Formats: sequence, structure tokens, C-alpha cells
Amino acid sequence: MDDAHRGSGPRAGTAGDAGDRGTLRAAFGGLTTRGRSFLAAGVAATGCAYVLGQADLLLVGLLLAVLPLVCVGALHRTRYRVAGTRRLSPSRVPAGSEARVHLRVDNTSRLPSGLLMLQDRVPYVLGPRPRFVLDRMEPGGRREVSYRVRSDLRGRYPLGPLQLRLADPFGMCELTRSFSAHDTLVVVPRTQALPPLRLTGAASGYGDGRQRSLAQAGEDDVLPRGYRHGDDLRRVHWRSTARYGELMVRREEQPQRARASVLLDTRRSAFRGAGPDAAFEWAVAAAASALAHLVERGFAVRLLTDEGGAAPGDGGDGFTGSAHGSAEAAGPMLDALAVVEHSDASGLSGAHDVLRGGHEGLLLAFFGDLDEEQVATAAAMRRRSGAAVAFVLDGEAWAPGAGSTPSVPFGERLRLLREEGWTAVPVPPGADLAQVWQRAGQPGDTQPAGGGAATGFSGGWS
Repeated sequence: MDDAHRGSGPRAGTAGDAGDRGTLRAAFGGLTTRGRSFLAAGVAATGCAYVLGQADLLLVGLLLAVLPLVCVGALHRTRYRVAGTRRLSPSRVPAGSEARVHLRVDNTSRLPSGLLMLQDRVPYVLGPRPRFVLDRMEPGGRREVSYRVRSDLRGRYPLGPLQLRLADPFGMCELTRSFSAHDTLVVVPRTQALPPLRLTGAASGYGDGRQRSLAQAGEDDVLPRGYRHGDDLRRVHWRSTARYGELMVRREEQPQRARASVLLDTRRSAFRGAGPDAAFEWAVAAAASALAHLVERGFAVRLLTDEGGAAPGDGGDGFTGSAHGSAEAAGPMLDALAVVEHSDASGLSGAHDVLRGGHEGLLLAFFGDLDEEQVATAAAMRRRSGAAVAFVLDGEAWAPGAGSTPSVPFGERLRLLREEGWTAVPVPPGADLAQVWQRAGQPGDTQPAGGGAATGFSGGWS
């Protein structure tokens, strides 16, 4: 069975070659307990008949010994050519969702098949190993079966190889023939629909330092400038002229698409605990939701980690996305988040090096525990972006007593980040992402989502 391309139709392969290469020794290795018992009884009866000179016992012994040997030979010489296909629907699913695996078996030989048992190998996290019993297939016949897989844990999971088990009518011998290829099911983090949000912040990438909407920014934005002597009056933009009270003209260059970078802190020292409800898994799912939200709204987006770029973009600068807001554009970044793990990095220098060139767009960061050095690095990254929002998780609150006390208290981290121009949003344990996301655009809000005061979190939102 050939590998099936994710999201495409099935690919076919055959198991006939594997059976043709099977040796007679392998066929004898397929003797069942019944077959071995018959063979042992036949040999014993034949020996006793020879010693005792009993001709009738000799015939019985030969019959018992020959029957499993005949079954082995017949099964070995059977030249089934069976083609199999596997199709995943879909091949990329969010955690907790089901995917269906469709199997099709075709008998491409000129002989009918016997009773067949199919078994597909799947990781235990996807569920029990599926087994199917197929009735006798006529020449050119086809059988189709399907099963469901589901995982609450993100990751890339191999499916296969598909195994075909042949058995003789007497149950004396069984042979297993395997297809050689595998398919892959990608379980991405579960994403959540996020509401449109207005951020405040000075950023040339967001329109001359004025408020811009995350749900509305895109290629259709007009980038006017002040009128200069000699400009063609046909380029006057009257709406901007009325808005700013001075003559404005359209820029000669085409407006650039709004850009955004999503930074996921993966440092092992920044998060505590493990499992689907751990702080790190919340941050991964939140980053995936933010990526999907921005891509659907026409942003050019890139995914970063503390070690640097985490997913290849369709542009030379690492950004990806569709001007028409196609959700498929987020696929490569979601695939990267499906397998992202903790890093052993001690700081955020990798992300800072990527942002050092500056793109003056939106920067969304999901931070764990930070110390003074990491806060200073975050401040440097803020200066390279137009507007910056940090969702900060308190490891001590998410997993009390699971690690050492951070050198910088949680409230102090929020204060330092806000002093450097970040919109710092505290994330309490089990917070709803949509509520936390809304608080990033609510000036003057000092309460974390879910209630409770954010100690040391003073002033309004930037």
C-alpha cells in the first residue's frame, strides 16, 4: 500500500509481492496450535506403529502428519494478489475530534480468495487496533470497511502497515502478509473562534499610529499621504482629506498587507506540569487560535518560538497567509504546533534575532515565567514591532508547588512588560481564551479573566 497524500484521494498497492517472496520455512512458521498438535500426534503415531508393527496405526499417523503439511503447502502456493487503499477523512483534525479511515481491498487475481482477516496498526492513543473479517472474495471483487480514530493529544501519528492474514479451511496454518507503507494523521491543537478586536498602539504597520481593527485590516486599506506640489490631482483621496482636514493623496506604492508575528514561549523552565490541562498546552492551543484568527482576516502571519522560526512561510521572510483569508494557509503553522515540544533554551534570544530586522506589525506573545533578563529581551522585541500584546501565564498558579519560585513575582512581570509598551494580559488557570482575548482591547481593565485581582497590574491598557 502506497502512502496516501494528506487530504487527497486514496493510493493503492498490492500485497502479492510480499506473499510471493515468502519461503516455505515461513509457511511452516505459520502453523497454528491445532496444526502443530496434528503434526506431533502424527509423528508419534507413526513412530509407535513402526515399533509395534501396527499397519492401521501407521495409516492413522500418516494421515495426522500429512494433513497440516498439505495445508501449509496449499497456503504457501496460494498466489493471492490483493490491492489495498487507505484514505483519511480528514487527514488533519483538531485534538478531541474524530477522523475516519477508509480501507478498500481488491482481489486482482484470477482466483477467489479464502477467508481474510484485516488488521491495521494504529498507535494506542488513537484507540484500539481495528480488525475486520472479510468473506470470500471473487476474482475482481472488492470489499470496503472503515473505522474511526480520535486523540485528545496533539501530534503526528502513523497509521499502518495494513496486515492481511490468510488461513486454510481446517485452521492448520495462518500466514500474515503486510503492506509496507504508512499514512500519517496530524492532530493539531484545538482552535477557538475569537471575536474581532480593536487594539490601540502606535505602529506604522497599523496606519500612522491610529486605532486599527484586527478584523478589518488588509490589502484594501488606503495609505494616504499629504499633498505635495506637483502631485496629480486625480490622486487626491477625498475621504482622507475630509478626515484629516488637509489635502491628502494616495501613495504611489501599493499598500502592504498587514503583518503579524505570533510568538510561543516553549522554554521548559517557563512552564510547569504536564498533560492536556497544563499551562503549556493552553499556550499552544491559544497560539493556534490566534494564528487561525489572523490568517482568516487576511494577515500575513509567521509563527515564532523562543528558538526562532517554527514553521516555513511561503515568502522569503517567513510570513505566510492568503489575502483572501483562506484557512488552509494556516495549515503549515498548525502542523508545526502539532509537534512542538519544550525547548532547553534559557532565554528568548532566538526570537529576538528573528525580530531584529523589524517589520512594524502586530506581535502576539504567549509567555510563561520570565526573569529580569527575559523581560529585557521582551522589551527589545517590543521596540521592533508596531503593537505588542503579551498573554502571560503564571506557572505557580497553574501548578502550585511543582517547581521553584520565580525570581520575578507575577505582578512585577506584568508591570515591567507594561512599562516597556506591552499590553500585558494575565492568564489565570483554566481561563477561557475568548475572554482573555477580549481583555487585550479593553482599556483600563485591571482584572484577569475569571476574576481575581492582578497584583501589581496598574494603569490602563496600552
